[in-house]
Amino acid sequence: MSYYSPSIEKLIESFEHLPSIGHKTAARLAFYILNASEEETNEFIKSIENAKKNLKYCSKCYNISDTDPCNICSNVKRDQNTICVVEDVRDIIAIEKTHEFKGVYHVLHGSISPMNGIGPNDIKIKELLARINENTKEIIIATNPRVEGEATAMYISKLLKPLGVTVTRIAHGIPIGGDLEYTDEVTLSKALEGRREI
Repeated sequence: MSYYSPSIEKLIESFEHLPSIGHKTAARLAFYILNASEEETNEFIKSIENAKKNLKYCSKCYNISDTDPCNICSNVKRDQNTICVVEDVRDIIAIEKTHEFKGVYHVLHGSISPMNGIGPNDIKIKELLARINENTKEIIIATNPRVEGEATAMYISKLLKPLGVTVTRIAHGIPIGGDLEYTDEVTLSKALEGRREI
């Protein structure tokens, strides 16, 4: 039995559909919206509507953007011949915050996961292959270091090797400030594999 009116219950259920939002947090968000001023509520609704209406996928890299091509692909200062392959749009933001990468991106929108019914044709691998030309210098594979990310990296690597393009993988290992004694065996083995001369 629900203790809330049907309208409130529906609002709570809507918030529960968001990732990582349980019932208590959903109820808190619902009551926050109900207690907000009409102006705040309308602004919130308008921002969602504008995002849904104005955002689109970049036709080059599949980033989400207000423009096509996106501001990264259209930036003439970026190295268009070095492509960093990521699983998700949020990964671009993480890499951009480092201020280290000066190339462009390609967003796969997922990773290969047979257990979840996601195969190579369900993500943007064909589109990546279509971008590669004689000027492409390097493809950096920056998929997540999970089983699915590793499988995706290996699959893409095998497709790209015959094309004669340099394929690299981001390094994995011990985080800055971490202690060796608390690091798991897989992370340590990846750190040893990725070691470099200093």
